Amino acid sequence: MPNLQLRPLVLAIAGLTLAGPVSAAEASGAWQLGPEARVAPARVAMLTPLPAAPRVFAITPERRALLNTIRYAEGTWANGQEVGYRILFGGSLFHSLDRHPNRVMRTARYASAAAGAYQFMPFTWDMVTRALGMPDFGPESQDQAALFLVQRRGALHLADRGELSPDLAARLAPEWASFPTLAGRSYYGQPVKRLNDLRRFYEENLAQLRNESSAVWENVAIRQVPPPCSDDSLSCQLERVSGPSTAR
Repeated sequence: MPNLQLRPLVLAIAGLTLAGPVSAAEASGAWQLGPEARVAPARVAMLTPLPAAPRVFAITPERRALLNTIRYAEGTWANGQEVGYRILFGGSLFHSLDRHPNRVMRTARYASAAAGAYQFMPFTWDMVTRALGMPDFGPESQDQAALFLVQRRGALHLADRGELSPDLAARLAPEWASFPTLAGRSYYGQPVKRLNDLRRFYEENLAQLRNESSAVWENVAIRQVPPPCSDDSLSCQLERVSGPSTAR
């Protein structure tokens, strides 16, 4: 369940969909969508290939496994399907990924306008859009924004180790209330996932990603010097806004 704090975000590049972890997908029972919204039970992990250049954050198997685990904790894993990027707080769906839906949804105890795979708040998304020209609310943009939040909490280097440690979970707890603090509770007093459950999902997910991506992935984030850019592509927009030196 999302927290309601301000979250600075960053945008994204391009993605590729491949088969994802069987056990991890079957373990995700928090998907709250109705029968009419459910899709075929294909298990997808939304792997992202190494980019040409430039980009903000590389997405390695370790980082993808953490992103998938955040989705699992937030109830948006949806068996790895793209529909998980379209989930509103409370479990209903929005349709357009052109922009953040900015709709307040209510449950018995909470009200929130959080949306997407990582349950972003709209005012944070608007702030980043004004600063960086966020082109959409698509899966790649959401993935990059989530990684920015991980980095903001000083946790990206821990994520790159390939283990979901208590320290890593605790650093993410102020961003995602479904992650446990070192005391095992939500940072915001909301429902929380147990660390053992998150770790089990993460490890199964990571093992599958590493196995399937051995010929595609690198184990570390890339640093690239892009060629001169002169068109209107997303890559060129990124370069003009932040420059190639921002790649991590």
